[in-house]
Amino acid sequence: MAPSTSQPFSVSSGSLTLRGDHWPGTGDARDVTPALLLHGGGQTRHSWDRTAAALAARGRDVYTLDLRGHGDSQWAPDGDYGMDAFVADLRTVLTDRARRPVIIGASLGGITGLCTLGEDPDLAAALVMVDVVVNVEQKGIDRIKAFMTDHIDGFANLDEVADAVAAYNPERKRPKNLEGLKKNVRLHDDGRWYWHWDPAFITSGQGDEPRRHTDPARLAAAARNVTAPTLVVRGGKSDVVSDAGIENMRELVPHAEIADVSDAGHMVAGDDNEVFAAAIVEFLDRHGL
Repeated sequence: MAPSTSQPFSVSSGSLTLRGDHWPGTGDARDVTPALLLHGGGQTRHSWDRTAAALAARGRDVYTLDLRGHGDSQWAPDGDYGMDAFVADLRTVLTDRARRPVIIGASLGGITGLCTLGEDPDLAAALVMVDVVVNVEQKGIDRIKAFMTDHIDGFANLDEVADAVAAYNPERKRPKNLEGLKKNVRLHDDGRWYWHWDPAFITSGQGDEPRRHTDPARLAAAARNVTAPTLVVRGGKSDVVSDAGIENMRELVPHAEIADVSDAGHMVAGDDNEVFAAAIVEFLDRHGL
């Protein structure tokens, strides 16, 4: 089968326009549950491109979405990047779909999916949380925060961008062709490259950023209400999800399944997409989705 190519779509959520890509499934996708892929904080929908193409090639309609303030979605004029805002956006996207999708969310995307289904368990057919749990490891969250805030003032060139990514994830091979980085940064009028997300995402709000997105009390309450099939995909080398965090998820969501991608860190799909995609397909096939 020929590989699927994406088509842009947009959804209005309040005063904001959210943008994403639709990857039409090959064959008769009407018989397969669609998937909605949500990226992590500071990423864009393009972090899912390889996974989306792989799932679409297996006959599944796939949607990748830029969260508010990220990628090509609009920035919040009031700087509202609290969890309530992300949940409201996701509810809008889900109610705009003709069929209930499987939510596959990495980090912030997984948390948003968990909170949304905790409030309305019938909005999605299943939930896949990628390297995120209710009780995340603060040291891992702090390292993500440092990576994001250390480069608020941008980069002189794409080599500096590649160096920053390599420093955060030293086990991932540094790309020789830097053109792919342009999906995550933008060249501004001052001649510097900046991450393609609103700096207010990391600097706004009250309390420890981005801990306000991982409030364990709120997430635990949501987790207890999730009834849909649930899969937690854990990066074996992640510093965000620990053994204790996994055991806590088993207590909160007794029906949750766990998949380990042993050679991956927090950015599971990017680190080992082949194993990651296989784990997703196996889970969905097992549940007839």
